[in-house]
Amino acid sequence: MRDTVRFRLDGVLHEIRNPDPTQTVLRWLRTDARRTGIKEGCAEGDCGACTVVLGEELGGKTVYRAVNACILFLPMLDGKTLFTVESLSPPSGPLHPVQQAMVETNASQCGFCTPGFVMSLYAHYLNRGECDAQTIRDTLAGNLCRCTGYGPIVEAAQRMNDAPRAEPETAGAPSGAESLAIVHTDVHTGAIRRFFAPHSRDELAALYVLHPDAVLLAGGTDVGLWVTKKMQELPTVISVASVAGLRRITQTPQTLEIGAAVTYSQAFSAMAELHPDFGELLRRLGSVQVRNAGTIGGNIANGSPIGDSPPPLIALGATLVVRRGDKQRTMPLEDFFLAYGKQDRQPGEFVEKVIVPKLAPDAAFRVYKISKRFDQDISALCGAFLIRRDGGTIREARICYGGMAATAKRARAAETMLTGKPWREETIRSAMSALESDYQPIGDMRASAAYRMAAAKNLLLKAYLEISGEKSTRVLEVSHG
Repeated sequence: MRDTVRFRLDGVLHEIRNPDPTQTVLRWLRTDARRTGIKEGCAEGDCGACTVVLGEELGGKTVYRAVNACILFLPMLDGKTLFTVESLSPPSGPLHPVQQAMVETNASQCGFCTPGFVMSLYAHYLNRGECDAQTIRDTLAGNLCRCTGYGPIVEAAQRMNDAPRAEPETAGAPSGAESLAIVHTDVHTGAIRRFFAPHSRDELAALYVLHPDAVLLAGGTDVGLWVTKKMQELPTVISVASVAGLRRITQTPQTLEIGAAVTYSQAFSAMAELHPDFGELLRRLGSVQVRNAGTIGGNIANGSPIGDSPPPLIALGATLVVRRGDKQRTMPLEDFFLAYGKQDRQPGEFVEKVIVPKLAPDAAFRVYKISKRFDQDISALCGAFLIRRDGGTIREARICYGGMAATAKRARAAETMLTGKPWREETIRSAMSALESDYQPIGDMRASAAYRMAAAKNLLLKAYLEISGEKSTRVLEVSHG
């Protein structure tokens, strides 16, 4: 193991020995590197003003990811190439095509958010993404602007597509093959903080048994806020982001196996191909920056009652694999969640992977998210429905909601009301009433208890109408007559 973080910025190798493990990349750029184009708007990964781009070798090719520097810890740069808005063009040189398009379309007003928009578009440009209106809206969902109304920025995004593309210089990116072991002493308090970044599952397992109180870090989309918002001190952090065995997606004839460190962006294509509704849910989860960093395993391990991935995974019958030392345990995912903030995970035990069954030929699957905003919003309610039919009879029903209880929870009474019954609206409405036996939802800032119950019932009806093909509920046709 080594104690030095190594990364490249504009071709220059930076080596930082035993840095503060939870210093953010945003703070380092502004105070140490004097890169002040990057801005702090929210310090929680919502506004996009701090967006930077990371280049990383994955699967034999360089992948570019837009990420939020405000919740990215400095050691997480190890082995990568970093780009900021200052990287795009020299002070006296021509503008980059992304910047030029922003100028030509008058896509900047006060300018505070502009560097973040430029970097989100820069990553999209490097990855040769499509530039249709919908794709651009998705690309920019994690960047907020109070001035322009977004129209000129979308126009700039479409205009940049006509410019020839050139790969940035990433040659000589430092190898991240050697594990990190950082020990940092705070110069003010004398407190010692540690950061480990193992590269194998065996190494991770041994470290976590040795440090069972350590915070496990994947993408930092949640843990980062503990530092920037809650001002928590994290004495020991173990990053799982570099563990190769946790970053794999494996297809078998019957299942899809997703490693705990697989990001939402990496999982998107595979999940959308198997279950289009799951793909649509992931498209609405956070923003591009959040999906590029956040992981499905982290979303599960956090155990939030409003996490978006557990309800569909439970409805699909997913299995969770956890490990402590050299011992593995396998359990239905639904059994992992015991109570609010409590999961079936022993000290030193970590989530290794989730195994998702492929749909049976007689199965239909739907998942819906209810939130106040379409993009980048936490769910008030998430409902997932798997229905198997034998002719006109319901053979199996698996229904799971998030936001209705202290954990993601199946609707057992409603499932019982459906199983073995005729597939018709009267049956569905009886199951809708049974939901009142399954849940006693609470009211909070996102939705009242009454709203959550009414919405949960109506999502079940929505699933019935769509699966039956009786009515399209995805596109609302508005008459102006």
